[in-house]
Amino acid sequence: MKLIDLSHTFGLGMPVFPGDEKASLVEVATVKKDGYTNYQLKAGMHVGTHIDAPLHFISEGKKISDFSLEHFYGSAKVIDVRGKYDIDVDSLKNIEITRGDIVLFFTGHDQFYGKHEYFIDHPILTETLACALIERGIKMVGIDAPSPDKYPFPLHKLFLKHDILILENLTNLESLSNKNFELFAFPIKFETDAAFVRTIAKLE
Repeated sequence: MKLIDLSHTFGLGMPVFPGDEKASLVEVATVKKDGYTNYQLKAGMHVGTHIDAPLHFISEGKKISDFSLEHFYGSAKVIDVRGKYDIDVDSLKNIEITRGDIVLFFTGHDQFYGKHEYFIDHPILTETLACALIERGIKMVGIDAPSPDKYPFPLHKLFLKHDILILENLTNLESLSNKNFELFAFPIKFETDAAFVRTIAKLE
């Protein structure tokens, strides 16, 4: 068995979506001074590797805490779409997807994480592709970029309307191309529209 971490490290100075408040992770107590160590976190829910729930764009939609554990775990596959900017339905050619699968898109864009162009010039999925994934009954979609779409975020609304969760800011997808694996993406049980998540791939 091999475990692969698909998450960026959460730390001080990590990049945030343009317009969002910067994340703060500060040591507020030390063993030397206080007899123990403690940190204080202040951040929006869409920082680093995280997962979006329907409430993010759907009024009265489900929160992260409304989903069962089974929704955050399952059979997964990575689709290699490097070199494509508008990722269309042709990327599913010869890809077997069954109901309940988790589908991740490897764009290679994570190499720009922490740089200005990461949030400005990232690949996106087309609406045709999104509809094809919805028809196949997937339960989660992910990408190694800040978002599968751009303002006004039509694909977010499409996926989340069907309770398809969205994983964003993934990394290390290259080693999973053309492999079958299990994905674990358990977020903190927040009553919120999104949550930080440690995303792990399990290879046999």
